[in-house]
Amino acid sequence: MTRDQARAPIAEALEEYTSERVVPFDVPGHKHGRGNPELTAFLGERTMTLDVNSMKPLDNLCHPVSVIKEAEELAADAFGAKAAFFMVGGTTSSVQAMVFTVAARGDKIIVPRNVHRSVINAMVLCGAVPVYVDPGAHEQLGIALGMTLSDVEKAILENPEAKAVFVNNPTYYGICSDLSGIVKLAHAHGMQVVVDEAHGTHLSFSDRLPVSAMAAGADMAAVSMHKSGGSLTQSAFLLVGSDRSEENRAPEISPAYVRQIINLTQTTSGSYLFLSSLDLSRKRLALQGKELFDKVIDMAEYAREEINGIGGYYAIGSELIDGKAICDFDKTKLVIHTLPIGLAGIEVYDLLRDEYDIQMEFGDFGNCLAYLSVGDRVRDLERLVGALSEIRRHFGKDPLVSLPNNYIAPIVALSPQEAFYADTEHVEFSASVGRISAESIMCYPPGIPVLAPGEKITEEVLEYLRFAQEKGCQITGAEDSSLRTIRVVKHLHS
Repeated sequence: MTRDQARAPIAEALEEYTSERVVPFDVPGHKHGRGNPELTAFLGERTMTLDVNSMKPLDNLCHPVSVIKEAEELAADAFGAKAAFFMVGGTTSSVQAMVFTVAARGDKIIVPRNVHRSVINAMVLCGAVPVYVDPGAHEQLGIALGMTLSDVEKAILENPEAKAVFVNNPTYYGICSDLSGIVKLAHAHGMQVVVDEAHGTHLSFSDRLPVSAMAAGADMAAVSMHKSGGSLTQSAFLLVGSDRSEENRAPEISPAYVRQIINLTQTTSGSYLFLSSLDLSRKRLALQGKELFDKVIDMAEYAREEINGIGGYYAIGSELIDGKAICDFDKTKLVIHTLPIGLAGIEVYDLLRDEYDIQMEFGDFGNCLAYLSVGDRVRDLERLVGALSEIRRHFGKDPLVSLPNNYIAPIVALSPQEAFYADTEHVEFSASVGRISAESIMCYPPGIPVLAPGEKITEEVLEYLRFAQEKGCQITGAEDSSLRTIRVVKHLHS
């Protein structure tokens, strides 16, 4: 059934509601902004008027039967899914719902180690056990790669009882695994495939980009509409796939069951600002997505060429594709390798912000990332290129070649849940080698743990964290934000 993608049912219902001048004797208590004039002046009267509660004309996010239900059906149609769910807790809540859907306590999930913290946290809550696939690291760039098909097959054969395979599509840096091959392999062994597509909203709307999770036949995907799709921060979609080919031996996922899982943790007071932003953004992408993202791709390609022409910098592109650990590359990602100009990525990130008023998405040891989407303009990219040229001229040094990789292979001693809820103690940072971590510690963004609960603390991990602190990376996750101490499992060494 082809649906009318020009509709935006939630936004339309809100427009009708506001035109009726309803007297509110319900929540929220600011009563269309009248109860909080300062906030209304700050956000605007229109925003406060649209910040409303669930009611019959506006449906209910937990059990939609009218406008939200119709909007979710339109979203499923736009993304080629069997079902779509509006998520107001960010893609984090979507990822956690996927893990809760496919695994219970003691169940194994095959995952790349460079997963977002939300995956590890979901395992802490439900008791699932990770089987890590080492994605390896690019020798020059220091970034984690994709999972090779052979490594996934090895993990499947060694863990035939695993319930699912988890895939990043793409990674933060735009690297894609062979998603279609992984789906076919996992399904043949009766395992479901769930995909973190937080950085891949646009993949469903351009044939010039890597395959999307739904097009590849994945069972579920978490899609971060607010990142590249234009919706408000904290809004996302959770998609359920519809591939039931003869080769697919994995249990079919019931959308009704997924709704029950979502309702375990998602708020009963879903923000209609978030919901309507998802609705209107889906409409725009469904109607204009190909044109919009073709422009984004063209801008990224232009910027890559200009940056590589400066000298020293290396803006990575499709030339990295090797058909194995880098099966494809998301050309909208503008990843700039900075070590040849003698500066760490985080240093270039800070210089761009402090000296040139340019806010990049992320900086790590060797690279910085400009996140391009539907709202970017060529003239802004030209400003970025000019600033990078000046940074090289004014701040450049001899090339750096000995920075630590961004990926450290973990040594897993306990499941995340066992470690997190075990008897624990705090030990001095430098004295923690050989102990088992009871907390996640990461540089944020991108929120990929350097250390996760249940993993052995090594000198390599500590060296990485020391260097990250020295370079000004934001370290998060630890109870002790100064990182003078680390929470570890009591009486357990390995």
